[in-house]
Amino acid sequence: MSQRSKSRRAERRHKAGALDIRNVIGLLIATYGVILTLMGLFGDTASEKTGGTNANLWAGLAMLVAGLGFLTWAWVRPLLVAAGDDGATDTDTDTDASAVGDERA
Repeated sequence: MSQRSKSRRAERRHKAGALDIRNVIGLLIATYGVILTLMGLFGDTASEKTGGTNANLWAGLAMLVAGLGFLTWAWVRPLLVAAGDDGATDTDTDTDASAVGDERA
C-alpha cells in the first residue's frame, strides 16, 4: 500500500453528529427550558416566594438561550472524527503488552 493512500485514509473524517456531547447537553438544557417557560407562562407563578418575579419564566428563557447556544455551537463548528477511528486503542487488543514483547525476544 502506498504512502499516498495511507495518508488519504487518515485524512477522511466525518461529523460526530448525534454523538457530539454538545448536542446532548444542548437538547437537555433546551428541553428543560421549554418546560420551565411553559410552567412560567401557564402555571402558578408563586411570585410571593420570589419577590414578585416569575422565576420559572426567566430561568426557562435563560435555559432556552443556553441550550440553543450549545446546539448552534455544534452546528457551526462540528466535531470531526477520523473515519476508521472506533475508539479502540492498542492496549484494548493486547491482553498483556509485556507478554507480546517477551515473545519477540
